[in-house]
Amino acid sequence: MIPRILPRQAGRPRARRASRILLASAAMASLLSVDLPDAVALPPLGVTAEALPDPTSARVGALFADDLDGGHFCTAAVVRSADRDVIATAAHCLDNPDTTVFAPGYRDGAAPYGTWRVTGVYMAPEWTDGEDPDDDIAFATVVPVDRGESGGANVEDVVGGFPVATEQPDDVTVSIVGYPSAENAPLRCSNTTGLFSPTQRRIDCPDLSGGTSGSPWLANGALTGVLGGYEGGGTVPEVSYSAVMGDQALELYREAAVSAG
Repeated sequence: MIPRILPRQAGRPRARRASRILLASAAMASLLSVDLPDAVALPPLGVTAEALPDPTSARVGALFADDLDGGHFCTAAVVRSADRDVIATAAHCLDNPDTTVFAPGYRDGAAPYGTWRVTGVYMAPEWTDGEDPDDDIAFATVVPVDRGESGGANVEDVVGGFPVATEQPDDVTVSIVGYPSAENAPLRCSNTTGLFSPTQRRIDCPDLSGGTSGSPWLANGALTGVLGGYEGGGTVPEVSYSAVMGDQALELYREAAVSAG
């Protein structure tokens, strides 16, 4: 059974779905020094369109049960880590980590960067004990399903990884990349966010339907949240939510990114 690893520090209904870069230690600082993907042309704010293949969409993938034949149910993204093997998603996407498989860059039935199985999960006790929507974020370690698929490399070696950021302005503009269950390619939407509550952030983007839970919220190339939280991320495709990333998320990330081995 895959261990659910709780952080050293501990602050939910389900449906679907200046910033400070986290500098937890010298090791964490070194994780954030790699160049971000080159900027690409994005749809206008509030418009959802297919995310074309590029370095950003390659770091985002679909989550499957067992293999690619069963259909994808959530989204996750690779983040930087010491062992180069960590993904971020919504905590409610990892109910069954033993059978969860990650396919970065998934498109049209193919996994161009291989498939990766979950080996460990980092989530807050407030989620595991009571599914608190303010803690609907998790980090997980992954290894190749078939070591030959990756040539012996870890997932971040193959596609790169996003840095993680916190303490965003209330009206930060983010880009979301995610996989609706009915689509075989990722969608992308950017818009200015707002605070729905002190602990939940909201965005207006159409067509982010079931399957987009766990999608990264990216501000200036850094992960600042994941689609989830209030109402499991939202009950209508036009409005989505993310728990505000704060000290609890920082601790989870530190545990996964620096301590994982």
